[in-house]
Amino acid sequence: MRVEIWSDIACPWCYIGKARFEKGLAGFAHRDQVEVVHRSFELDPGYAKGETAQVIDMLAQKYGRTRDEARAMEANVAANAQAEGLGYLTEGRDHGNTFDIHRLLHLAKARGRQDELLSLAYRANFAEERSVYDGDVLVELAVEAGLDADEARAVLADPEAYAAEVRADEREASELGANAVPFFVLDRRYGISGGQPAEVFAQALEQAWKDRPLTAIGGDAAACDADGACEVPQA
Repeated sequence: MRVEIWSDIACPWCYIGKARFEKGLAGFAHRDQVEVVHRSFELDPGYAKGETAQVIDMLAQKYGRTRDEARAMEANVAANAQAEGLGYLTEGRDHGNTFDIHRLLHLAKARGRQDELLSLAYRANFAEERSVYDGDVLVELAVEAGLDADEARAVLADPEAYAAEVRADEREASELGANAVPFFVLDRRYGISGGQPAEVFAQALEQAWKDRPLTAIGGDAAACDADGACEVPQA
């Protein structure tokens, strides 16, 4: 069975949703027969390459909030992350265009190291003071994931490298009706939107294994939409 996950490194609910999905998968009897494929989805493609903003400033502008309100929003998301055992910095993170990261993730997929690179990129972005919008940092992460440094640099230096693969993922997300991430598709039979609880993923895996028709599971849950807006749980 194949599970495809559309996500973006800039999306906190993708970070949290990945951890929750993995908890659900860990208890699935057929987990060794599940192939997980990560697909590309950009929350803020309008940012120019190299252009970044501090997350607190970005949130305040996007939601029309004060900086203190933006900090409170981040604190609520951090509580959800920490409940899953994830590190989460509420200050000092930057936000920008993730296209290069997605291109490098496609290289990692071709080399069988996609999940490793994605996990490292999430941790760097949300839990460490390492900017995933810096090319040198991306090469460091690629090496940590088991990729060749020169090959990673070559991909980043060539704007066409794996660009078609990123665009293909994004077109497919649109065709499937995915307008927010994370978005999970289980064996092209079940669709799950948002960072659902681990129990929902466990149920979906069981149902998908039984080969039922595609249906939405779990109702709405917190997610980041196509305009880059990320829902925040109420305090």
